[in-house]
Amino acid sequence: MTDNAMVIIGAGETGARAAAELRDRGWTGAITLIGEESHAPYERPPLSKQVLQEAGEPSPAYIVTAEKLKELRIDFIHSSRAASIDRSKHLVAMEDGRQFHYERLLLATGARPRTLQLPDSDNGFIRPPNIRYLRSYADALALRSRMKPGQRVAIIGGGFIGLEAAASARYRGCAVTVVEAGPRILMRGVPEAIARVIEARHRAEGVSFKLNASIQAIESSESESIITFSDGETLGFDVILAGIGAVPDTVLASGCGLTIENGIAVDERLNTSDPDIFAAGDCCSFPHPLYGGTRIRLEAWRNAQEQGTHAAGSMLGSTEAYSAVPWFWSDQYDLTLQVTGLPHTARTTVHRSLGATGDLYFHLTDDYRLAAASAIGRNGIAKDIRLAEMLIASRAALDPVQLAAPDIKLKSLLTV
Repeated sequence: MTDNAMVIIGAGETGARAAAELRDRGWTGAITLIGEESHAPYERPPLSKQVLQEAGEPSPAYIVTAEKLKELRIDFIHSSRAASIDRSKHLVAMEDGRQFHYERLLLATGARPRTLQLPDSDNGFIRPPNIRYLRSYADALALRSRMKPGQRVAIIGGGFIGLEAAASARYRGCAVTVVEAGPRILMRGVPEAIARVIEARHRAEGVSFKLNASIQAIESSESESIITFSDGETLGFDVILAGIGAVPDTVLASGCGLTIENGIAVDERLNTSDPDIFAAGDCCSFPHPLYGGTRIRLEAWRNAQEQGTHAAGSMLGSTEAYSAVPWFWSDQYDLTLQVTGLPHTARTTVHRSLGATGDLYFHLTDDYRLAAASAIGRNGIAKDIRLAEMLIASRAALDPVQLAAPDIKLKSLLTV
C-alpha cells in the first residue's frame, strides 16, 4: 500500500477526468482508478444514440484508453467493486479482499437507473420482469440486439433518455410507443413549447404516445410482455425499456457515515463531510453560487466532466468554488435541444425567434436576471446558448424586450 495515494472510485466521465487532471496539475504520487466495468472509461451519451443506431458493430467511445492510463501511471482497477470505506484508516476495501490506502479519496460513483415498481395485491410493490434499462455499454448492446425491424418497443418515460432511445428504435425500424405518466413529455426543465416541437417530430416519424398513463400491471411470457393500463387498455410489446430517471449511488458514502442529501452532500469545493473525501458528478449534491447557494444535483455530461477536473484541483488543495453554469443537450432525429441554467428557478419566459435556425427561450427571475435559456433547432443554436450561458454567469439584469428582439445581438447585452 502507498501512503501518498489518490484513489478514485468510479471510472466514468468524472473519475477519468479527475485522474488525468491530477497528473496535469503535477501530482506525481500514486493514482488508483477503480471501475466496475471491464472497459476503459467511455462516454455515455452515445449509448442512446450512436451505439443503438450504427449499422456495423459498435465500440465504446473511450474517454481515455487503457494504454493512455498506463502512460499516465494511473493504476486502473477494472471489473472490480469497492465494498467499504474505513475513514479512520483511510482504506478502501474491495469485494475481492484487496485494500487501497488513500491520502485523498474521490467518490465518482455516478447514478443508477431508477427501477420500475408496480403495486401488487398485498399492498406492496413488485419489480416486473423483462424490463430493460440503459446505463452501461452492456445495456446498450443488449437493447440493440432486440431492436430489430418490426419489433414492438415500449419506452416508459418521456425524458431525454427515453426519447433518444425512441428515435434510435425508429431508426432501426421498430414500432415505438412512448408511455409517460405526466400530461406531456420532458416535464423537467424544458418549456412546453419545445416539448411540443419534439413530440411533433417523433409523431412525424411514426412514434405513438400514451400520456397521462398509469400502468397497472405488466405480464410477460416467452413471446411478449403485456402492459395493462389503469384505463383498461392493454398493449403487447416485444421490448420494454424503462427510462424513468436515476438515483445517486450513495451506498459507499452512507456506509461510511458521510452526509447524504439528495446524493452525497459536498461543499462548494466538492468536499464531503470528511476533509479527505471528495465527491463529484451524478452522485453528489452541491451548493450553486449562481442560484443563491441552493443545493442541486445534476445528471449531465458536462457537469460530470467539469466536476471531475474541479475535484482534482480541490484534492490538491485548491479553494476555488465550483460555479459552472449547468448545460444539457439532446439530439433526436435532426433536432438539437440545448438548455443552460436551471429553468425551474425562473418566474417568466421570453421567446426569441431564430427564424429557420429554431427558437430560443429566456427564463428570467423576478428581478430580470437570466436563470436559464433553452433552444430547439436543426442547426446554429449552440452559439446563442453559449452567449446565454455567459449572460447567466454575469448576473446582470436584462431587458425582456431586448431579449425578445432578434435584431439585437445577444453579445451586445454582455456589456450592459
